[in-house]
Amino acid sequence: MEFRVLRYFLTVAREGSITRAADFLHVTQPTLSRQLKNLEEKLGKKLFIRSSHSIILTDEGMLLRKRAEEIVDMVDKLEAEFSSMEETISGDIYIGGGETDAMKQIARVVKDLQLSYPNILYHLYSGNEDDVTERLDKGLLDFGILIEPADLSKYNYIKIPAKDVWGVVMRKDSPLACKETIQAVDLLNIPLICSRQAIKQTFSKNEFADWFGEDFAKLNVVTTYNLAYNAAIMVEEGIGYAITLDKIVDTSSDSNLCFRPLKPRLESGLNIVWKKHQVFSAAAEMFLKEIQKKFSNSIEEV
Repeated sequence: MEFRVLRYFLTVAREGSITRAADFLHVTQPTLSRQLKNLEEKLGKKLFIRSSHSIILTDEGMLLRKRAEEIVDMVDKLEAEFSSMEETISGDIYIGGGETDAMKQIARVVKDLQLSYPNILYHLYSGNEDDVTERLDKGLLDFGILIEPADLSKYNYIKIPAKDVWGVVMRKDSPLACKETIQAVDLLNIPLICSRQAIKQTFSKNEFADWFGEDFAKLNVVTTYNLAYNAAIMVEEGIGYAITLDKIVDTSSDSNLCFRPLKPRLESGLNIVWKKHQVFSAAAEMFLKEIQKKFSNSIEEV
């Protein structure tokens, strides 16, 4: 399977039309159609459902699209790393993590590095622990930011000198807004909006479940989310109360929302991680050294 053909396939999948894809790629329609037909024959699967005006991916086509995107991303990353092997350090650094106020710590490192290495380009990927570790393991990310508790056995890691505070985001006109803190009993019998990580029934890896206690399964979860921004929209519309971390949703005086911490107080530590025996680009190596220097009092490498 040629890498060029994978790029052709992804362009057709994105454009939804052989004609538009051919124009974008500067190839003839018959050439492009023949390449796609050969790809289907090589894989032994039908990848598209064709009509007179558009094409739709089959289930097999959707799977190939996902894998092809990963392959193309990896090749682009590899090419960028080799092109950056010069006297002047440049290149790309890929960092993944969930929404957390601790990203300020990373931003300060980036800002300091920019003064000496302005040609480094940073790519931020947002996702939960499963999303980030999957991309780390595939080599699509150089570093990941994981909220504790997390399985760090496969990674080297440095503790970030910051903690996230758990609490509830609600409308300012909500009944619970008059409270300074939220206890477990307050959360029973009200509609909750939770991150998918927060409602995982793996108690050894779920601080919120441990905090809540034996009635955790009785919670009325009406919506789950991956991004707190979307959860905040649901809260504003009166769908429910969001269990989330402080400082990632706008709860300023101009906002209709407010944040109340949990009681007893629940905090989560964070780690920046990377694969063991990772071979870094020059740019990523420089970033790691700066992280180690900044967070030297918290280093816990294995």
